[in-house]
Amino acid sequence: MTKYEKLMSCLSGDIDAAIITEDVNRRYFTGMKSSAGTVIVTREKAYLIIDFRYIEKARKTVTDAEVIMQEDLYAQINSIFEKHGVKLAAVESKSVTASQLNSMKKSIKAELDGSDALSDAIDKVRIVKTQDEIDKIIKAQRIAEAAFEDILNFIRPGVTEREIGLHLDYYMLSHGAEGLSFDTIAVSGPNTSMCHGVPTDRQVKTGEFVLMDYGATYEGYHSDMTRTVCVGKPTEKMEMIYATVLDAQLKALGAIKSGMRGADVDKIARDVITEAGYGEAFGHSLGHGVGMNIHETPNASPSSKHVFEENMIVTVEPGIYLPDEFGVRIEDFVVIKENGCENMTLAKKNLISL
Repeated sequence: MTKYEKLMSCLSGDIDAAIITEDVNRRYFTGMKSSAGTVIVTREKAYLIIDFRYIEKARKTVTDAEVIMQEDLYAQINSIFEKHGVKLAAVESKSVTASQLNSMKKSIKAELDGSDALSDAIDKVRIVKTQDEIDKIIKAQRIAEAAFEDILNFIRPGVTEREIGLHLDYYMLSHGAEGLSFDTIAVSGPNTSMCHGVPTDRQVKTGEFVLMDYGATYEGYHSDMTRTVCVGKPTEKMEMIYATVLDAQLKALGAIKSGMRGADVDKIARDVITEAGYGEAFGHSLGHGVGMNIHETPNASPSSKHVFEENMIVTVEPGIYLPDEFGVRIEDFVVIKENGCENMTLAKKNLISL
């Protein structure tokens, strides 16, 4: 079954077609990166309507949809709908603006479904990864892990957070990354207590933690990892906090498998941290999905209702953050399997003292 067939099977029978315009969703279905284009999916066939800038590339790379040069978009959509007898078409509620929807309604000769039906169906198709997708995510992760090994030789007293972040970015981009998964987090000392801190010109000092959360992209797919290292010798409290976070992560990794709820996995890690007396210092969810977006379904949080299935991907990233002192986060991400998980993160995570 093709991706298009899977998508239509997730939509109710009264919906005859789907209109896809969001950049990442368009790339997911066509396999081609572009800043414009419209994918039309009917019960019988898929089409990519795209302008002159991308038409040559589309004709060479898109194999499972008919490629059409865009001239008069709405007239072309109406022609396709007439050919396939489309009476009701769904649009992406999570990305189409009210203005865009109004424009479509004025110009397209079919009723439009602006509910969450199509966006939810796309999420359902994308949430379970194919082996090809997993391979690309692993490739992105290996680039990020190589950057981690490299940065260990760069971090020392006197370098700034900004320099660490830029060094990681340059390494990934010069070693095969298509792009960065997100703005790299590289913080030190008391700044590590801000779980999503922004790199500054603060210089690293001896006896401090350095927390790095970053990732690479490869052929549209993201990686995501966090490591916390110490410059010099850590205090006993730093060692204890690090050991608690690592224990929480290892227990969650050991339990996670197909059929578990995201909330249950979150609780396993959260209970370890709570029992150590730091429950209030772990204020974010345990994890999230990763794919063509850095944050996707499913998630692992106290309120998550997601039930994990084989070949879903989720991060496992517990943390403890003590304001004005320091913070620790350790993040891997895994492929859910029937009786466990496959950890795609191979980077060492023992407490490293540089």
